[in-house]
Amino acid sequence: MKIDLHNHAFTYESSSKPEEVIENAILSGLDGIAFTEHNSYSATERAEALREKYSGRIRLFRGAEYDAAEGHVLLFGLRDNSFLDIGMFAPLEELIKMVGPKGVVAVVAHPFRGWASFKSDLSKVKGICAIEAYNGNNSDEENEKAYNASVSLGLPNTGGSDSHSSDGVGRCYTEFFDEVAEDSLASALSTGRFRGVKVK
Repeated sequence: MKIDLHNHAFTYESSSKPEEVIENAILSGLDGIAFTEHNSYSATERAEALREKYSGRIRLFRGAEYDAAEGHVLLFGLRDNSFLDIGMFAPLEELIKMVGPKGVVAVVAHPFRGWASFKSDLSKVKGICAIEAYNGNNSDEENEKAYNASVSLGLPNTGGSDSHSSDGVGRCYTEFFDEVAEDSLASALSTGRFRGVKVK
């Protein structure tokens, strides 16, 4: 399954309507798309209603992109905004200790992006399930560094477009080797049976 794991469509950060983003994801040949608004799970509530509209055409997933002390991390398996009880810019390990027992998994996003690079040694961070090696807004060099880090650490890697408009969808995605239901993305990420892919 091809799932774009990193997209913004339900807040002011996106210049396109969610429906436009989803339609472009379908045209791109994706099987699924995840919406990961900054520091908010509730921002994607409208995706629940859209699931029925697009049922049979594409699978819609929800998560959030949290601003940890070290950098950005994608969270999947959330049920609400309780992850924000820890506050903003909390150390990643503290966040993982809080949400991990609830079945939430963390993927480090664009760790080598110049203006938003990860401010810690990735090898010392415990509890992350993957590294985003292919980000649609990164340079090839930044993505290569992330891929090499995932290999050296023995962690799987993901892909996501980090789209903020409909034309940004599908640049990168994650290829899952097994079927992923709309309520089982976190558990699918826990298996490590996936890889990041860059399209263009």
